[in-house]
Order: sequence, then C-alpha cells, then structure tokens
Amino acid sequence: MVNRLELNPEASPRAAYGARIRRMRERRGWSQEELASHLSYSSQHISAVETARKPPTLRFSRELDALFGITGSAESFESEWREIRHGVLLEGFPEYVGYEGRAVEIRLFEIGIIPGLLQTPAYARALADGDVQRGAISPEQASERVAFLMERQAALVRLRPPMALVVMDESCLRHAVGGEAVMQEQLQRLIETASLPTWVIQVSPFALGARRSFNLPVNLLTLADRSMVAYAESQVQGYVERETASVVPMLTSYHQLQSEALSQAASVAMIEQVRKGTL
Repeated sequence: MVNRLELNPEASPRAAYGARIRRMRERRGWSQEELASHLSYSSQHISAVETARKPPTLRFSRELDALFGITGSAESFESEWREIRHGVLLEGFPEYVGYEGRAVEIRLFEIGIIPGLLQTPAYARALADGDVQRGAISPEQASERVAFLMERQAALVRLRPPMALVVMDESCLRHAVGGEAVMQEQLQRLIETASLPTWVIQVSPFALGARRSFNLPVNLLTLADRSMVAYAESQVQGYVERETASVVPMLTSYHQLQSEALSQAASVAMIEQVRKGTL
C-alpha cells in the first residue's frame, strides 16, 4: 500500500488548497491518476500541488472548477488561488489594483525605486530577491509578486489605454537595483516609455528641496465616471480612499508637484545622462 502523506490544511493557504483538492477527489473515489485523466496535468503535478510542494496556477484552478462544477462560485478554486496570490500583497492593494485596471487616468509619485508599472522584469525580480535575502518573503512569494506585477502591466495594454502621468523623485534614478546591466535596461525602458503618447514621465530633482509636494509615494486614479481613487500605504498596510474631500487635495498637490518637476524633455535628458553615467 502506498504511504499516504497526512496533510495539514492549517499550515498555509497553499496547504489548505492542496488538502481541499484531496478531499474533493476522494469524495468521488478518484486516485491522483484518475483525477489527472480529467485534466491537462499529470498525477505528479497534482501530487505536488496537494502536498504544497508546488504552487497552484490560474489555469490549473480553472480546470478544477470546470471539472467539479464550481466555476464562478464563492467556493471556486480560482477564488482561493486569488486569495493565495494576494497573500503576498499588502492589505488594500488588491482592491486598488482592481480600480487600476479600469482607470482612464493614472497619476503616480514614487521615491527611491522605479514605479511598478514601469519596472522591467529584471528590475522587479531584483527587488523581490532583495526581500527574499532579508527573509521578508519566500522565493515562491517573490516569483508570485513579480508575476502579479507583470499582470498589472499587461492590463494597461488595451484598446483604450489609460493616460499615465508619473513623477519620480531623482532618487529613483540614483538608487542602484540589480547591478549595472539591470539599471541600464531599466533606464532605457523609461526613455522608450516616455515617447509613448499615453505616458508622461517627469523627474522631481533633488534641487526641488522643500517645494516637493509629497514625502511618501502617491497613487491617484481617475475612473470612467470621473470619480477618483487614492491609494497610500504604510510598511504593513495599504489603504484605498474614495472620499472626494480627501482625494481632491491630493490631486491639487499633485498638480503643484508636476509644475515644479522637470519637463518631460528635461527629465528624459536627465535619465539619459544617468544611463550613460555622466551624472
């Protein structure tokens, strides 16, 4: 008789997901091989997911939902997969991303690192690997975080893309992430993106000093009905704000910041100088 590994669904969200697969297939009297015969995955893959040795994917979750007849329900594996994915994100951020995917205008201000929507995969991976080295997240969570960012970027490539206005503190350009090759590629991405008609990229130079409007990152979204959403976060929690009385003053400060920052042409010139190592 094959040894049956006991599962502990309390160990982690992935363990709970795997234990649920086992319960549902065993209710039907299926072995892993029999379940695999209904899916486009091997029994080895199913075993790895059941025992939390391999993370589930969206496609895998959707196939399970279709097989078990729970597609679109609150009990779907896709819903559980999304909860697992969001587990590597700050509370509040998944809600913000939902709005971001529908925004007609996106305004960002960032300090220290390139804004996520402009990051190359290599730059994003270097940031995530840094968190792994500090013990803040696991290697699996790092991969999930990068994949989630790439999904956010892909969501902006649509028939009517949003207008994206970005102001970066000069520190974003100076803070070396991932080594010279990674930074070269990243800075080139900024230059190329600035040439697109739906992007405006500006740099808030160090010389701006106390005239800089914000001391923390800012995310402001305008939705199709012209309502606005703001997102801010601390080290441990993110918060979505939709109250006009709170969001409008932030928009005013953002306009003031844009007027004080370098023009896009001057910003691109600075990025190019940093890329060439002349500043």
